[in-house]
Amino acid sequence: MKYDFSARAHTLMSSPLLSIRTQTRRGSVISLAEELPAEELFPLPLLAEAASTVISADAQALQYGDPEGYGPLREWLAGDWLKGKGVHIPGDGVLLTTGSQQAVDLLSRVYIDPGDRVLVENPTSPGFLQALRMQGAVIIPVQGDREGLLPEDLREKIIRHRPKVLFAAPSFTNPSGILWSLKRRKEVLEACVTHDVLIVEDDSYGDLHFKRQDRSGSKYPSLYALEDAGEDGHVLYIGSFSKTVAPALRTGWAAGSRELIGVMAAAKGMADWQSSSLNQRLLYHLLHASPFNLREHIALLNREYGTRLKLMAELLKRAAWKDSTYDLPAGGMFLWVSLPEGLDAGILLKNALRKGVVFLPGPLCTADDSGSRYIRLNFSHPGRDELLLGMNLMSEAVSEFTARS
Repeated sequence: MKYDFSARAHTLMSSPLLSIRTQTRRGSVISLAEELPAEELFPLPLLAEAASTVISADAQALQYGDPEGYGPLREWLAGDWLKGKGVHIPGDGVLLTTGSQQAVDLLSRVYIDPGDRVLVENPTSPGFLQALRMQGAVIIPVQGDREGLLPEDLREKIIRHRPKVLFAAPSFTNPSGILWSLKRRKEVLEACVTHDVLIVEDDSYGDLHFKRQDRSGSKYPSLYALEDAGEDGHVLYIGSFSKTVAPALRTGWAAGSRELIGVMAAAKGMADWQSSSLNQRLLYHLLHASPFNLREHIALLNREYGTRLKLMAELLKRAAWKDSTYDLPAGGMFLWVSLPEGLDAGILLKNALRKGVVFLPGPLCTADDSGSRYIRLNFSHPGRDELLLGMNLMSEAVSEFTARS
């Protein structure tokens, strides 16, 4: 039969992200495109031990759980982990989700109606854009610089458009890797509080910091910690263990007021009832009852990812990349590259695919499909040898494109 999909489904199925991910899953290309950590750094022996212990100890681990998530993990998250970041969560203010992307999706479902105006960084996360487009939101980009969103542009767009939400990632914005200054964080928070705009703050990359800082993050506190408003706050704080432990555990979180979390939990109950209770118990055992130390593991990731970023930057100095520009991020997983004049990201992607390497074209990270002269390169997932080969193939693709222009 001829299936009559909704208009929103058509926007989803036509996304170039599907094609990129399909190519990558076939294993025939080197991917510099995706948001993946290095699997060779997963704590495999300890995860295996945790899985065996959890399953053999209690059959309840294989039973249905609560939509809000496994209680002890929620308590550990709100207590040991988030308090260490200066984040104080009210009781019942934590919802465990299937990654941070589900937190974005749930918030979009319960808070945004078709036609509502929302603000995003420019560029911003492709995941944000997909969820908002599926909900029928009117997406308005806010301009920024190396310190974060520009307060003047933010205030002007708040007054003109009266948005309901601002989606932002102050610590290593995806894809630009920008780390907002403390001054800029305060200015953005003040503007949103003054005009009663909810902020969805994604801190999924915040721990991947290549330069030493205070363990509490006091130099770059989250917007949630800065406001510290408890029940009446303007910030929904979301994050994930996907980038720091393992993506397949599919464990993220949303933290905020009990009212907001309660409505999101009700929506989650309709969507999938709960994220995997087994995975949450496994993660809790790993974090709480095994020799695994999450802070030490993150330090290991940061040393290795810092090395891979430096390697990628060195390879970008080759002649093929002449006149390309970029700012080396202090953390995260991506390098946001401005291509030389005349290079188009979409056409370059076709060239690169023929060579056997793929990246994320800039238009997928912009609300207005601009960014044709930008590409996002992931340096965390490819091993050093694969990164070297992938960047060499990228150089060949750039050289051939330039030669034909």
